[in-house]
Amino acid sequence: MNALNGIVNAIFDFVCRLAASVGSLTLLILLSGVFGVLALVAFKHLSFQKRIKAAKDKIKAHMIEIRLYQDDLAIVGRAIGKVFWHNARYLGLNIVPILPLALPFTIVAAQLVTRFGFEPAPVHAQTQPLLAGGGTTLAIELQRGEEGRIANLEVHYPAGLEPVSPLVRMPESGKAWQEFVARKPGCYTIEIALDGETQTKQFCAGVAAPQMQPERGRGFVSALLWPAEPVLESRSFFKGLSFRYPDRKLPWMPAGPEGVLLYFLLVSMLFGLAVMKPLKVQI
Repeated sequence: MNALNGIVNAIFDFVCRLAASVGSLTLLILLSGVFGVLALVAFKHLSFQKRIKAAKDKIKAHMIEIRLYQDDLAIVGRAIGKVFWHNARYLGLNIVPILPLALPFTIVAAQLVTRFGFEPAPVHAQTQPLLAGGGTTLAIELQRGEEGRIANLEVHYPAGLEPVSPLVRMPESGKAWQEFVARKPGCYTIEIALDGETQTKQFCAGVAAPQMQPERGRGFVSALLWPAEPVLESRSFFKGLSFRYPDRKLPWMPAGPEGVLLYFLLVSMLFGLAVMKPLKVQI
């Protein structure tokens, strides 16, 4: 999955660089719209278009039958049963081709979230007063069975980042936390070391990278949802590394990933509806 993410990341990097001048919101809308059109074209070739049209026509015919023979309960009852049957067939004919599109849909949604869902963390000057909780908290979780190793955990911050709390360890759960701040703008690599293994977590403050993600985990789902950094290896001591980025504000939508996903869903649907008739797609 890391290899696939690398290819998809490179494609989106290229497209985003070409269209960078249009602005992030316009780019989000364009990418969502293009995916909506491509998904509609894919649906057309994956689905049984003639069967879908036939099912829709039969539903309409039996609805007319109910209207015409509303005084005959026997005919109306049979017509209602046929409407339910053809409606079930219609739903099945639409659901089956949608399933193969779920994977590309999730891949594109994850790309949009990591590119448009977050703002870089703030930069704190040395003279700026900092209250507890005012920085960024790095959370580290070890794999089950490796909890006892948490005492050997070390976190190394590059120049420009500064820890402002001790590294708090919980041996019983295999978790640790540490608050840190950025003193200078930039994108940094935090190193987390444990018994000969070293993992990294990317962190941006004051300036944005092409992609930013607040967590790095392991397994297929984590690789699918968070493509900006490689997933943790199965043999790793670590289960997850995470912190919180500020949510990016979006006009007319909630801030952060939720707003990005709403834009993606609505815009892709609107673009799809706009070209459905010209492309002669039955849904």
